Amino acid sequence: MKKRYLLLIALFISTGLFAQNTHPKDIHLKIMETSDVHGCVFPQDLVYQRTRSGSLAQVETYIKQERAQHNQSVILLDNGDILQGTPFVYYYNYVDTKGTHQLAVIMNYMKYDAGTVGNHDIEPGHEVYDKFRKELNYPWMAANAVSTTTGKPYFQPYTIIHRDGLKIAVLGMITPSIPNWLPPSIWSGMKFEDMVKTAKYWVKYIQEHEHPDLLIGLFHSGTDASYGFHQPGEPIEDASKLVAKEVPGFDVVFAGHDHKDDNEIVTNAAGKETVLLDPGAHAEHVALADIHLVYDTQTGKYTKEIKGSLVSMRDYKPDSIFMNRFMPDFIQVKKFVDRPIGQFTHNVYAEDGLFGSSAFVDLIHTLQLEKTGAQVSMVSLLSTTAKIKKGTIYVRDLFKLYRYENYLYTMSLTGKEIRDALEFSASLWFNTMTSKNSHMLLFKHNAEGHIVVSKWNGKPVLANPYYDFVSAAGINYTVDLSKKTGDRVYIISFSNGTPFDLNKTYTVAINSYQGNGGSGLLTEGAKIPKDQLAGRIIKSSQKDIRYMMMQWIEAKKVVNPEPLNQWKLIPESWTTVAEKRDRSFLNGDTMKDMDDNF
Repeated sequence: MKKRYLLLIALFISTGLFAQNTHPKDIHLKIMETSDVHGCVFPQDLVYQRTRSGSLAQVETYIKQERAQHNQSVILLDNGDILQGTPFVYYYNYVDTKGTHQLAVIMNYMKYDAGTVGNHDIEPGHEVYDKFRKELNYPWMAANAVSTTTGKPYFQPYTIIHRDGLKIAVLGMITPSIPNWLPPSIWSGMKFEDMVKTAKYWVKYIQEHEHPDLLIGLFHSGTDASYGFHQPGEPIEDASKLVAKEVPGFDVVFAGHDHKDDNEIVTNAAGKETVLLDPGAHAEHVALADIHLVYDTQTGKYTKEIKGSLVSMRDYKPDSIFMNRFMPDFIQVKKFVDRPIGQFTHNVYAEDGLFGSSAFVDLIHTLQLEKTGAQVSMVSLLSTTAKIKKGTIYVRDLFKLYRYENYLYTMSLTGKEIRDALEFSASLWFNTMTSKNSHMLLFKHNAEGHIVVSKWNGKPVLANPYYDFVSAAGINYTVDLSKKTGDRVYIISFSNGTPFDLNKTYTVAINSYQGNGGSGLLTEGAKIPKDQLAGRIIKSSQKDIRYMMMQWIEAKKVVNPEPLNQWKLIPESWTTVAEKRDRSFLNGDTMKDMDDNF
């Protein structure tokens, strides 16, 4: 019997039958990615009280449909930034923290196979994300987030998924720019290494130790390496395409972080093609790598045909079973956001903050100055569309007023550094006007010199992100748009009339994102070396600014939000005309493509 068994094995090997049993001849595999979901679990937006175009409830419908097709296998991946963005995740991050995080329950229910950590997943702090990753039934990865204690990845670097006899390796990485945005206490015990360097190491390791049939990159990082404010010598924030080009071996690279949908083919350094996909944000799309593999018994390898696409979730209704199962959680969070906390005596419009001193921004300035006792406050514009009506204010309104879980720093800056930071912000924000017919805002232009219009809403696109538009309070100053960049800001005095000295050092209230170097306000603008920023921090809040504002409004009961009018744009004979025209232009009322002068 033993001899007969050995003869059968020999026959299988010699005829290739053994190999065929181990490797199916034809395989159809679909690998799907969500990214930057930002807590969009349900199709209902509890902040703006409207229906979303994307949600995990809709993704569940799509995934169920695909899993039901028996001629294919499905792998579901998430690319990070799931723990920030809606009241749902805020509630389970900070309010109801005793049990399993409800988002972990949902992700496990949806049977995700693997995920990466995003920068906004680090933002809630160790207490939240260390607990959350233990509650997930799938590996949460970031190969380039390295423990300063062990020298090994703090999170799992990669995972192996088995499907239909295939061995699929998934390497996860996170954008390495976290130290530019978040307080060191939040990411203590970690350092973030360059993505290309990290990928070269782990691709070699995986190929030598795992011998996968497919290698997938799952990178919480965008595709445009020039996007943002990259300092020479620092790791690149958005390096997904760079990795796909410079590190051979990847069959598919899934990107994220930049909220920009992408579907393209990249030729790598070895001359082979890699599919590059980015689904954008808020579960509005799912990135799909549709893979057909045919096993070649002669070479012992698979030939691969990979097609990328982005699947819109607008066409999918929320899964009814999903909705029924998690409805109690939805109701619980709705009760939280519907709680009244005070009264506003005036309407507040975020758009006003684009054109000068506004009630929307100055409300945050007032809070920061009161809470810190600082001499100067710096605040960026965090929305251009939010509106808060006068009357009763609810918890949900605070998510309109302050979108992010930033902490509040008190820092020491010289008068010159304050002015230079405001000059830098103005260079991102405002056009150089030559007459009243010039645009006041700085719009993005194409190669032909025409203003770029958004493909999503048909409206003109600002040249830079509005959350980098920073104003100050506590001082009286002007911004002269008729002058060249670098010579626009003139600080008259403190708002109480006392002299302001460029050579003296003052206390400044500022959020943790900018205080750590985010947007380049203090590094590029004020020219403070990155490694000196921590030494400028006098104190930090223990809670995020939104939480502080909630308590502040509750204590005051009635708030009168009005512009402080401590700064203005000049010459006013030009800016008043330009403001009216640019407001109309931004709102799509005047959609002819205009040059800077017309």
